[in-house]
Amino acid sequence: MKFLTFAMFDIAKTDDISQVADKVANTPGIKFLADYLCQGIPFSGVPPNMVVTISVSEAETNEAMSAAHYPVQLAGATIWSVPVLEVPIAGASEEEKKLRG
Repeated sequence: MKFLTFAMFDIAKTDDISQVADKVANTPGIKFLADYLCQGIPFSGVPPNMVVTISVSEAETNEAMSAAHYPVQLAGATIWSVPVLEVPIAGASEEEKKLRG
């Protein structure tokens, strides 16, 4: 299943978090497809001097996702993941009808 993952951390923890993130990047059962770093305030309410990253990943199990995220959280990041439902651009209404049953 694909996930959109947001991570937020204080800029002072960037070195620690990036080292841990490098170590878990090859965790079995999860594949990171894209990673984006926001160079500004991505949404209202983000405190100053916070780094926000947005990742797209594909995880085989919850355990694999936890194995990749938990060490990064221990290093000081707040992480939340949202499952992504892939719908083709062409024919989206037909796909939506199938999903409704």
